[in-house]
Amino acid sequence: MTAQLKQPINVGTLTLPHRVAMAPLTRSRAGQPGNVPTAMNVEYYRQRASAALIITEATQISQQGQGYAWTPGIHTKVQIDGWAKVSEAVHQAHGRIFMQLWHVGRVSHPQFQPGGRPPVAPSAQAAPGKTFITDANGEGIWADVPVPEALSISGIDAIVADYRQAALNAMAAGMDGVEIHAGNGYLLDQFINSASNLRDDQYGGSIENRARLLLEIVDALVELLGPGKVAVRLTPMGRFMGMGDDTPEQTFGYIARALNDKSLAYLHLVEPVMVGTVRDDNIDPRWDAIIHQLRQDYRGVLMLAGGYDAKSAEQALADGRADIIAFGRPFIANPDLPRRLFDGLALNAGDSATFFGGDATGYIDYPAWAQE
Repeated sequence: MTAQLKQPINVGTLTLPHRVAMAPLTRSRAGQPGNVPTAMNVEYYRQRASAALIITEATQISQQGQGYAWTPGIHTKVQIDGWAKVSEAVHQAHGRIFMQLWHVGRVSHPQFQPGGRPPVAPSAQAAPGKTFITDANGEGIWADVPVPEALSISGIDAIVADYRQAALNAMAAGMDGVEIHAGNGYLLDQFINSASNLRDDQYGGSIENRARLLLEIVDALVELLGPGKVAVRLTPMGRFMGMGDDTPEQTFGYIARALNDKSLAYLHLVEPVMVGTVRDDNIDPRWDAIIHQLRQDYRGVLMLAGGYDAKSAEQALADGRADIIAFGRPFIANPDLPRRLFDGLALNAGDSATFFGGDATGYIDYPAWAQE
């Protein structure tokens, strides 16, 4: 039974026909040079337009915001034009699409940074991980991330301005709204979590200070785009790229309550079942209590993502745990995922070797049910 998943819901200015959303999925296939969406990317999103709402792959707001090879941006005219073709194709297929706005912060490399400088972050503390760059032959390789530069106040102000311009660019490209990526160990998550934010100014120390940058960006974008056009993604309890917070219940509870008054389209929470692309078998036992608390703290539309299937998604909606369920990897191999879930059809298996980078193989060649 998928009775709950099939129910329509109002989200911001949109009416979604059901509750199976497509989660943001980094696929590292932006056209080169320039990190520009191509005809292949247009086809990829068009194929998946039956999602209640598509949230695009994370899209960098500026050159400084890039952290991985072959990821798309939304800060140049050619990028805007490329994304406009994606939006048009999705809308022609009767779909709806939000763009996820991304700044990776310290999870980057001088190869991507203006002038070859180090990446930026709340504090001069390296992330415990690697990023994906290109070698002299243009091949993708994994590389250590360097110690970042701690952002100055003027640097923070410039990033807020970049978010504003990126949101305007996304709307110029025909998007229905934007999702602010404030999770998964990237810049805004680095400010939020006490493990990565060692500042002693107005952007560090207290929970209110560590949440300040996110809330400033939310305010700026809602003022710019209007109510119901802006969403936020958070990863409470996430451990990817060295994240951790001393008091996650209080930190994320404060943020959830603060977002109540921001006229968001929805709040998107990621359950801590994965660390990067690897399943986490050591989920913090406090998680169920925290998600219950956050459900009470936030009064708007709540979207959850994290390892769901049809049965668990239906149960989460029936229990009131969430209003919408976002599916990630199942959408990679199943462009018609909503139909398969609703009708109990078998799912294609995804090929993890083609998840990141490459060509049409493992990207736009997965068949819909009628083609099988």
